[in-house]
Amino acid sequence: MMRPEASDPFESACAASTIPTRPVMRPEASDPFEAERARLTRLAYRMLGSFAEAEDVVQSAWLRWQAADRAAVAVPGAFLSRIVTRLCLDTMKSARARREVYVGPWLPEPALDTEEAIDGDDLTLTLMMALERLSPLERAAFLLHDVFGVPLDEVAATLGRAAPAVRQLAVRARQHVRAERPRYPLPTEEGERIARAFFDASRSGDVAALRGLLSETVTMRADGGGKVIAVLNPIRGIDRVLRLFSGLARKYAGSPATLLRAVRVDGLPGFVSLERGGVLQVTALEIRDGRIAGIYITRNPDKLRRVAEAVAIPDVR
Repeated sequence: MMRPEASDPFESACAASTIPTRPVMRPEASDPFEAERARLTRLAYRMLGSFAEAEDVVQSAWLRWQAADRAAVAVPGAFLSRIVTRLCLDTMKSARARREVYVGPWLPEPALDTEEAIDGDDLTLTLMMALERLSPLERAAFLLHDVFGVPLDEVAATLGRAAPAVRQLAVRARQHVRAERPRYPLPTEEGERIARAFFDASRSGDVAALRGLLSETVTMRADGGGKVIAVLNPIRGIDRVLRLFSGLARKYAGSPATLLRAVRVDGLPGFVSLERGGVLQVTALEIRDGRIAGIYITRNPDKLRRVAEAVAIPDVR
């Protein structure tokens, strides 16, 4: 196992017993941390699947940056990436324990493609879900090396592993993720058309139209976090999904109209549903070979706050 020497400024910053606790002040634009902030937030979000946790990690990294001997830091970007990755790995330990008791399916916090935090990589929500099935070290190795372009030797130093071991971590992760990548990219306009058709058909309960849109092996997951009504288990297979949407259409017939805002959610076509001036849910659609293969619905209000800030919500009272 590779272990940096005790004089390593990175280890000194991470092990610092005293971290500034004064009110946080935004660093000046000339501060190297500010130049890296967006990238660090993106890395933390991809590691954790939560903006709230990502922002906490980046804030903790900033505090360690303030405590570091900056004169000894040759490459601030690499130094900060190591801090953020280590903090994410620590956070993932407690996050995984919380997810074991999470009510219903857990989905990553939805990120609209206008988010600076996801700009610059091609990870879709589908691939984020694939990353969830990797070990923390596999996930870190894949993200750092394949997505963020960090050299293998630097990834090894960050993870405290020998380079050959890290290479194997990345290979295993890459094979797993590759199986989830679509063979052909979906044109944006086609994705929006399918998303709109799905919304209209599901709201009206048009089973024939839905059948023409869905894959035979479609899976639907809804994340309510135990705070709002949502199905508690994934719904698999076209017939079961059709029965669910048909029943929902009958149940909510005559309810106030739901407004629709077409968006892209972590690279997937989808829409934000708005009711009474607030965000009801975010739906993302995984489309393969022209059919909807995955339906991801986020209803947990804790995961919708950032979306509510990102979309202009009209008065629909």
